[in-house]
Amino acid sequence: MIKTAVFGYGNVGKAVVDTLLSTPDFELAGIVDPVAASRGARGDSPPLCPSGHLTVDASELPKIDVAILAVPSRIAPDLAADLLQKGICTVDSFDIHPQIADVRRKLDGIAKANKTAAIISAGWDPGTDSIVRALFEVMAPAGITYTNFGPGMSMGHTVAAKAIPGVNDALSVTIPVGTGIHRRMVYIELKEGYEFDNIVSKIKSDDYFKHDDTHVILTDDVRALKDTGHGVNIERRGVSGNADNQFFNLVMRMNGPALTAQVLVCSARAVMKRLPGCYTLIEIPPVEFLAMTVEEAVKRFV
Repeated sequence: MIKTAVFGYGNVGKAVVDTLLSTPDFELAGIVDPVAASRGARGDSPPLCPSGHLTVDASELPKIDVAILAVPSRIAPDLAADLLQKGICTVDSFDIHPQIADVRRKLDGIAKANKTAAIISAGWDPGTDSIVRALFEVMAPAGITYTNFGPGMSMGHTVAAKAIPGVNDALSVTIPVGTGIHRRMVYIELKEGYEFDNIVSKIKSDDYFKHDDTHVILTDDVRALKDTGHGVNIERRGVSGNADNQFFNLVMRMNGPALTAQVLVCSARAVMKRLPGCYTLIEIPPVEFLAMTVEEAVKRFV
C-alpha cells in the first residue's frame, strides 16, 4: 500500500481524494489544505480518511510515502521543495509551461540531495498530452504540431483570475481559434470597492493571460456558469523518413479535474519506482504508471 496525503482541497483535490479511495494500492493518510490554513479556517471540510486523519496542518500527518499536490501552480514548487527536504516524494500538476524546465531543474537537485523523487506537471496538459506530442514527433520528426484546447473551463487560468485582488469569484473559459491560438473568456464577480477596468488590466497582464486574446466579462453569479468540462485536439502534420503528408490527430473531451486527478494518482504510483530526482511524464516508461507488472503490460498492450 502506498501511503498518500493530498495537499489542496479544491476541484482537483476533491477529485484526487475520490480517485484514491477507489484505487486499491493506495491508502489515504490525510488531507492538508494549505489555502484554508493560510486563512486560519478549514473552509469546505474534507471527509475523514479511512485512517481517521483530517487536517489543515502538515505537521499532524502520519508518516507518508508520497504527497499529491493539488494546489495552485504558483505555490506548488515551494511546497514540493519543502516536502522533498523532509524525505517525502511529491507529485504535482504544475501547469505554467514556460517555467517547467526551471522548476524541474531546481527540484531535481533537492530530490537527489534528500534521496527522494518528484514528478512535476502530471496532469493532462502538461502531462499525458506532452507524451502524445513527443510520440507524434517520434512518428514524424519533421513537421508542425498544434495543440488546441477547449472549449471549456481552464482550471489554472481560473485560479489565477480568482487570485487577483478585488475578484470575488472567477471562471476562465478557453475557446480554441485554431493552429494553437486561443481566446480566453474570463467571467468575474467583483468585490465591493474595486474598479472593473483596473481588474481587467491586472488579469490581462498576468502571465496566464497576456499571451492570448483575453476578454473579461462582469457577471453577478459565476457559479451559474461553471462547467468543469474541457477538451483538446492535438494535430501534427509532418514527414516520416522521406514520406510527406503524414497526419496524426488526437481528440479528447473530458472532465478536467477528474482526468487531472487520475493522472496524479497514477504518477504517485510511478514516483515510488523512480531513482532520486525530478521527472516530467515524458521521461517515465508508461508501464510505471500502471498497477501491473511489466509482463502483464506487455501481454496486454504489445
